Amino acid sequence: MSDSILTLSDLRIDGHRLWRSLMDLAKIGATEKGGVCRLALTQLDKEARDLIVRWATELGCTVRIDKIGNIVARRPGTNPELSPVMTGSHIDTQPTGGKFDGNYGVLAGLEVLRTLNDHGLRTIAPVEVVVWTSEEGSRFVPVMMGSGVASGAFSLEYALSREDSDQISVEDALKSIGYQGCVEPSYSPKAYFEAHIEQGPVLETAACTVGVVTGALGQRWYNVKVQGQEAHAGPTPMNLRRDALLVAADLVKGVNQIATGSSTNARGTVGCMSVFPNSRNVIPGQVAMTVDLRADSAELLDLLDTQFRKLCSECELPVEVEQVVHFAPQPFDSFLVDSVRRKSADLGYPSMDLLSGAGHDAVYLASVAPTAMIFVPCEGGISHNEIENASPKDLEAGANVLLQMIIEAAAVDDA
Repeated sequence: MSDSILTLSDLRIDGHRLWRSLMDLAKIGATEKGGVCRLALTQLDKEARDLIVRWATELGCTVRIDKIGNIVARRPGTNPELSPVMTGSHIDTQPTGGKFDGNYGVLAGLEVLRTLNDHGLRTIAPVEVVVWTSEEGSRFVPVMMGSGVASGAFSLEYALSREDSDQISVEDALKSIGYQGCVEPSYSPKAYFEAHIEQGPVLETAACTVGVVTGALGQRWYNVKVQGQEAHAGPTPMNLRRDALLVAADLVKGVNQIATGSSTNARGTVGCMSVFPNSRNVIPGQVAMTVDLRADSAELLDLLDTQFRKLCSECELPVEVEQVVHFAPQPFDSFLVDSVRRKSADLGYPSMDLLSGAGHDAVYLASVAPTAMIFVPCEGGISHNEIENASPKDLEAGANVLLQMIIEAAAVDDA
C-alpha cells in the first residue's frame, strides 16, 4: 500500500464526498417535497444509470450490462481468476420515494472504490459494485427482479415478459432506455454485501449506529379480486346487495387479524385497492386489491398463507387469489454477520442484531453467495416516503463498516 502511515484498519471513507454523491443522484427525479420519483426503466432511471456508469468509469472500472439490465462496475484485482467481492443495491424508487433507499448501497460501494483509489490500494480479488434492476416492484412485478434473475429465482424470459400498467414489457422498456445488455445474468461472487437504511425505527430508538442484519422475513404477495355485482345505491335493499367492497373490507380486517394473532414477526398488509365502477351512487361490483404477508419462518409463512386462503374461501362472494411473489425467510451467512459485529465494534460504533422486515436484493444473493447486510438508522423509521432521511454521520459509519468488510474479504495486496 502506498500510504505507509495508515494501517488498513485506520482507513475511512470520505463522508462529505458520499453525501454529495447521494445529493447529486437525488436530483434526478427530485420531487417538490424533497423526495425522489424514479421508477424502474424510465427515462429518469436511464439518466441515473448513465451517471453511475460515468462515475464508475472515472474510477477506472470496467462496466458491463447484462440481459436484465443489471449494471456491474468492476475494479480489477491482482488475481483476475478469483471470484469477485460484490456490493451494491438499486437506484429505482417508489413513486413517492426518498433519497437513500437503495441509492445508499450503490453509492457506498462506489465510495469504497474511491477510498481504495485514494490510497493506491489494490485488492487481490476483484471488487464489483452492482446496480440491480427494478428492485422496488412499483412499476414491474416481481420485486427484486434483477437480483432474482441473477440468482435463478425466476427465469430471464419470465422477467422480460412482465408488463406495467400500460402493457409495456420489461424487455421493451430496457431497449427503450438502451440498457438491455448481452451478458448472461449469472453471478456467484465470493461474498456479497449490501449497505442500506433500516427503513424502520428500531436502530434510532435504541440509539444504535449499525444494524447487524441476521436475515430477512419471507414474503408472499397476492393479487386478489372480489367479484360482486354493481347496482343502483338507492333502489337496491341492503339484504339483496352483492357489495364487493363490503367483502373486501372484511378481508382487509382479516389479513390484519391473521398477522396480529400469529407472531411478533408476522406481517399482514393490504396496500393497494381499486374499486369498480368507483361511482358515488353505485354499489361496488368488483374490487381488486393486493395482500402482503411476511414471516420469519417458512412454517409461519405457510400458516399465514393457509389462513388467508381459508378466509377468502369463506367469503360471501367469489374471491380470486393469485400469488405473484414468494420467497422464503433468508438467514445471512453467520461468519459475515459476525464480521459486521466485529468491524462495528472495532470502529467504535454501537450495534445490535436485527431481522429485516423488508425484502432486499441481498435476500436473493444469499442463495448463491455468502451474504451480509449493514443497516444504519433512518429518521423516524420512515422510508418509501419523500421525507425519508438519514444523518450524514450514520451513512458515513455504515460505509466505513462496508469498507472494512470489503478490505477483509477481497484482501489487500501489499506487494
